[in-house]
Amino acid sequence: MEDLQEIKVYATKDQIESFKDSLLWEDIKRELIMWKKMCKNEYGQVIGDSITSGINILTQLGDIYGRERAIDYLLSIPDVFLQILEDRSKDKEEIKNES
Repeated sequence: MEDLQEIKVYATKDQIESFKDSLLWEDIKRELIMWKKMCKNEYGQVIGDSITSGINILTQLGDIYGRERAIDYLLSIPDVFLQILEDRSKDKEEIKNES
């Protein structure tokens, strides 16, 4: 079983950079940003809904906040992958210099 703490990145730095410049990534970002705007719109509806339905307002706000955090992470994933590759490269260089 793989270590859940280690994210494996099989793409190269150039592939990730190319993806970040692609129309596909622009389409994905546009969709994710739309989802985030929908979350923001939900904040305004929470108070009215919680009063009429009796649902705990904190539960609803937490749900929306969690979705926003997930969207933010997805929007940053190419940069996260690049950072992983950079850290891995630094680790290999340090090991090489210790030898």
